[in-house]
Amino acid sequence: MIELQDAGYGYDGRALLSGINLSLAPGSFHFLTGPSGAGKTTFLKLLYAELTATNGRVRVFGEDTKQLSRDAVSDMRRRIGVVHQDCQFLDHLPMRENVALPLTVTRRDVSSEAANLDELLGWVGLSQQAGSLPPELSGGERQRAALARAVITSPEIILADEPTGNVDWEMSQKLLSLLVQLNKMGKTVVVATHDLNLIRTAKAQVATRVLRIAAGSIQAAGADL
Repeated sequence: MIELQDAGYGYDGRALLSGINLSLAPGSFHFLTGPSGAGKTTFLKLLYAELTATNGRVRVFGEDTKQLSRDAVSDMRRRIGVVHQDCQFLDHLPMRENVALPLTVTRRDVSSEAANLDELLGWVGLSQQAGSLPPELSGGERQRAALARAVITSPEIILADEPTGNVDWEMSQKLLSLLVQLNKMGKTVVVATHDLNLIRTAKAQVATRVLRIAAGSIQAAGADL
């Protein structure tokens, strides 16, 4: 589903990532760790073609992202749900409409998806907050709304960039539970995090692979996490 062949990314003559050889199978669960500035966000951006590799090849759904047209990139992204680190929303719209925005962007009839949307809001525990504006929500509620928005189009891949970075441990466990459920539904999940306790908790629930970024390369982490 995702394959990187000697892939790398750099700018201004500086290599941030290099020599990455990885294969992420359908239905797998991966954690990406490493210190701040190591390139975790950059790696995720390579996977959904926000950035293109400056060296090597990144193939997603069998396609080299370098060779994709703008329309083809848009089509590919409909199959990938991304939970961004900053959780940005349109503050003048209620959360229900914010979560439904990907449906609007992909020109799907939101009214015909109403039942699915309500079910999704219930799944992330936000039924009561559906009419609230984003500034009225807590950090944990915003993170769950961001996850709901990422999966509203039923993507095959979920990429989450530090989804628990700004919430307490109880909320971190709730978010992890949702990601585990998605994985058990057959979704490929990649989570960038610095929280080793989160990784240990996940390992008790689902088969995971831990990848560590260090010195611009990515390697499988040891079993001592």
